[in-house]
Amino acid sequence: MTSARASSSRCRSRARHEDPCRRRRSRVAGLDSLRPSPSGLLRLGASDGREAQEIWQRERPDLVILDVNLPRQSGLEVLRAMRTRGDATPVMMLTVRASEEDQVGALDLGADDYLTKPFSPRTLLARVRARLRRAGIEKPAPLEAGGFALDIERLVLSIAGREAVTLTPLECRLVQLLLANAGQPLPVERLTAHVWGWRGAGDKQLLKQLVHRLRQKIEADPAAPRSLVTVPGVGYALDV
Repeated sequence: MTSARASSSRCRSRARHEDPCRRRRSRVAGLDSLRPSPSGLLRLGASDGREAQEIWQRERPDLVILDVNLPRQSGLEVLRAMRTRGDATPVMMLTVRASEEDQVGALDLGADDYLTKPFSPRTLLARVRARLRRAGIEKPAPLEAGGFALDIERLVLSIAGREAVTLTPLECRLVQLLLANAGQPLPVERLTAHVWGWRGAGDKQLLKQLVHRLRQKIEADPAAPRSLVTVPGVGYALDV
């Protein structure tokens, strides 16, 4: 599954800074090809259908991309659960099944688009952008909390009273989740899943290294961080 967020704040209540996450970002749930990029999309990846449902319920992405053949729970079952609950989030189905019957079945179930494999990343991204435009969330809005403002499209973090810094895609993903949950401790597992996409792709040590690099950019004294703080026994938090 893939969820996309365009760094915009359609916030369905995601942005939290007013909820603090209820700002509008354009998130797409799903594919590696949708990592932070000039397109301003942030990918939320799931390795199976149950995890896809968990991410959808927790993150409320702006667009969802589902593979029909997800393990544990098929993409069609996830789609059915979403529509049964009245969720109108745009959903794109990816599959090797090219029969008219399969396509009609998915569209009748509530899918907004149906893309058969193989396809090029450019084609997929073009369709994602088109769906986001139709949903009125094409243009990203900065994600803000305290003295921080993140421009996900440009990978730039503005800090009150200091010069803006340019982030790497992984740093951007980390800051995005921390800003969306400003002031709240986030578990290492949730941070690694968000930053690297799939369970097992990142680990505690990789996250520690990423946090270290990010502190070099945003802290006045990286050795004594006051913004990106460690929460013993839990993980990290952005103190704003």
